[in-house]
Amino acid sequence: MTYLPKAERYDAMKYNRCGKWGLKLPAVSLGLWHNFGGIDVFENGRSMMRRAFDLGITHFDLANNYGPPPGSAEENFGRILKKDFKPYRDELIISSKAGYLMWPGPYGEWGSRKYILASLDQSLKRMGLDYVDIFYSHRPDPETPLEETMMALDQAVRSGKALYIGLSNYPADMTRRAVYLLKELRTPCLIHQPRYSMFDRWVENDLLNTLEEEGIGCIPFSPLAQGLLTDRYLKGIPEGSRATRELFLTKEHVESAHGKIIKLNKIAQQRGQSLAQMALTWVLKDKRITSVLIGASSVKQIENNVEILKYQSFEKEELLQINEILKQ
Repeated sequence: MTYLPKAERYDAMKYNRCGKWGLKLPAVSLGLWHNFGGIDVFENGRSMMRRAFDLGITHFDLANNYGPPPGSAEENFGRILKKDFKPYRDELIISSKAGYLMWPGPYGEWGSRKYILASLDQSLKRMGLDYVDIFYSHRPDPETPLEETMMALDQAVRSGKALYIGLSNYPADMTRRAVYLLKELRTPCLIHQPRYSMFDRWVENDLLNTLEEEGIGCIPFSPLAQGLLTDRYLKGIPEGSRATRELFLTKEHVESAHGKIIKLNKIAQQRGQSLAQMALTWVLKDKRITSVLIGASSVKQIENNVEILKYQSFEKEELLQINEILKQ
């Protein structure tokens, strides 16, 4: 059946400006890191994208290596875009990234001009797009001069293949240097995508202040700490969960955090939220955060996550309690 998005899709979603720039993103954005690859059920991904858009989520975030296999998330996204969203392209913000391994040989990863621009061309082909709205350097390259990577991002914009550029996983000092170089090129940095959650607060040391000073947006990924901050691990490690099969989240991670998860869940219950909802609300409480990037494996998860728009504030006592738990 032909997909017709809900007419009221923009009524409940909140849209935040990216730093000082004109672009706005939904408070909740959908990432396609997991569950949209070649090994996943295509129709499930399609249903999640449809429901997300119906709920006002206009931003879909990808990268060249998302899958598995690498590239397959972009391919599936392109298929869904063609089937369902082609008439609504101008209502969407689509982002992709380059930085991680994509093909063999010395030109298949990191931050050289050769790799960055070739990867962008490949991503556009996989998705069936003329341009992406945001194109990121996915990670800093310790061997390529930062000037070269930033010049490649500048070229992506000047060629019309990207409207804006961003950085991901860059520390504060390198971010400041990259922002200066981009200013000199007259293609400013729009947004930064760091890892940030209750359990991973490194951005609070310096990065968020840097972004605020420069007028740059921030869209954290892994706000649920790879699923740790959800109901799934309240009673231990269930069979088939990420902690049983992934490097990013191990049995040791779950066991060391279990006491904190239990205590945080009690606060969430008192607030009338799930643990995941409270964790997302906690990230968004900082006005320097433009959008929170969620992952999902079902339509229900997306619906539950968007419910956070009803709970955007914390009592001072709640924040003190949360901080005490996180320090333990």
